[in-house]
Amino acid sequence: MPRELANKPVQSPRCKLTAPTREILSLKILYTNFHNGDGGGHTTYIMNLARALAPRHEIFVAAPASSRLYQAASAIPGVQVIDLAFNNRLPTVLRTTKALRGLIARHGFDVIHVNGSADHRMAMLAIIGKGKRRPRIVYTKHNDLPVTGLATWLKARFATDCVICVCEYTRRKLAQTAYAHGALRVVYNGIDLARYAPLDAAATQAARAQWLPANEQHVLALGSNAGTPDYKGWLDLVEAVSTLPDNLRRQVRIVMAGETPSARQVERVAALGMTERVTFSGLLDDVRPLVAALDIGFVISHQETISFACREMMAMGKPALVSDVGGLPENVTSGVDGWVVPARNPAALAQWLTGILAQREQLPAMAHAARDKAVREFSLDTFVQGTEQVYRDLLAAR
Repeated sequence: MPRELANKPVQSPRCKLTAPTREILSLKILYTNFHNGDGGGHTTYIMNLARALAPRHEIFVAAPASSRLYQAASAIPGVQVIDLAFNNRLPTVLRTTKALRGLIARHGFDVIHVNGSADHRMAMLAIIGKGKRRPRIVYTKHNDLPVTGLATWLKARFATDCVICVCEYTRRKLAQTAYAHGALRVVYNGIDLARYAPLDAAATQAARAQWLPANEQHVLALGSNAGTPDYKGWLDLVEAVSTLPDNLRRQVRIVMAGETPSARQVERVAALGMTERVTFSGLLDDVRPLVAALDIGFVISHQETISFACREMMAMGKPALVSDVGGLPENVTSGVDGWVVPARNPAALAQWLTGILAQREQLPAMAHAARDKAVREFSLDTFVQGTEQVYRDLLAAR
């Protein structure tokens, strides 16, 4: 259980406090995640918190041993990593729930911070019968998937003490669901601004030489580290470029980081006559050299919340093109450090491209503005402090 100081008032605008609050010094926090593989933004989210909080709290991470999160968290000094599977198969549910109950009894977690539906469900089952001294459960809503059904109502009613919304859009949506009865807190995702920073001119030129053909060093390079699933919308941009007049099309290259595209996606690129204009890097251990090679970053998803990828690219000084979906527009000031375009609209993208190709001289100023925005609003410290305050408020109220 946490070490505590004497009574000290603490106020939070959204978490409902019902008792005198106390400042909590050291916490035992368990992070859970269901992904078996890369894990994308979930992995980045938990890793950022684990690294930052491990020096002053006891941090545990429960995830499948096959996951990138498990491997990466194992390398953080002081973090205890637990191999647990989270899926909907009954044997897994029973086995993992039993394991979680044992972990709760052994370690006396103050907070269990869940990050998906399956791990949230098993955390709910694991705290049955634990009473008022059970761990507080914090749920981060990372995606834009619907929030409906009996299972969701049960989790919201009996196993959620606070929901962290990664953008204001998510908070507004959840305010219309079963989660509305509890605390909804907006804590924007943070970026390591020292790691994701603009490179100098020589390093940028080297990056362009690495990722762009030798005869295309002066083309407009648009790229994304947001991944290659269809819902990321990158095929809309490929289609938009394919409709440009030949002289403009030759001035654009698209660079994509993420899973190798499927055969169907490759066929679609070929059918649009764009095979020679799109570069696929595959999964990268370090996306920074690829991002450095870009003139503009893009996340034009059909379904999204806030996007770590967008914030990483902006932190590296890349103005961002985003779709008008979810919380993506909350990242940019359109026309200053990025642009907002309609989702699923290749015609609108083609029109935007035509305008940008005619006004490339505005990009350096927008690049500086993107970095400035990141420094002001995307701080990792602000993200960690906001999340930690959620924990403190809940435990102080208890």
